[in-house]
Amino acid sequence: MRQGPHPLKRPALVAQTPTLTGMAGRGRCCERSHARFTDEHLERLAVIARVDQRVLFARKAHLAIYGPRLLIVTLCQGGALHYLDCLKGKKHTNGVKDLDVYTFYSEDLKVPWPYRRHVVADFGESEFGYHPNKRKAFVGRHVDLMGRALPVEPNAEPVEAVRDWLATNHNKTPRLLREKGVVGLHHARYRGRVIWDPDTDL
Repeated sequence: MRQGPHPLKRPALVAQTPTLTGMAGRGRCCERSHARFTDEHLERLAVIARVDQRVLFARKAHLAIYGPRLLIVTLCQGGALHYLDCLKGKKHTNGVKDLDVYTFYSEDLKVPWPYRRHVVADFGESEFGYHPNKRKAFVGRHVDLMGRALPVEPNAEPVEAVRDWLATNHNKTPRLLREKGVVGLHHARYRGRVIWDPDTDL
């Protein structure tokens, strides 16, 4: 179970999230949005994750050692499955309720990664609209930001490192993630790359 989500202050996101020309207006209130996923959506999620990382390292200086150990930022769970459905041109898509983003790092054995950390950020105005139970200060979908440190070297190939973790680790989190899919967000060269597709990888 996720524990103790803390909201990421919106002013930091507003100040550092770029204006994306392909992003439409606020959208409507609905339990699950079936709007098509776009590259602009992926770019915005990557920016939100990077802002969260900067906030974390500023508040917890001892964790800044993980900055150079960043492997990849990914979209997971239902959002990733919806992206895959859109990519495949499916008529009936999973839809987006919220957006789960995992950042993966190379583990530092001397500084444990806080794997229970869970931050909730605001995706902002978009075609996805907003959930009926959104936080009052938010205008868009919730973005759940989490991270894991993998037992690999900092120069490990990121996609292979994540795929190996998903395929061989029997803990709850990788089991849940491999059931829905994983899609690259950052670095830019991985954005939109399918890292794990349950239709072909399970």
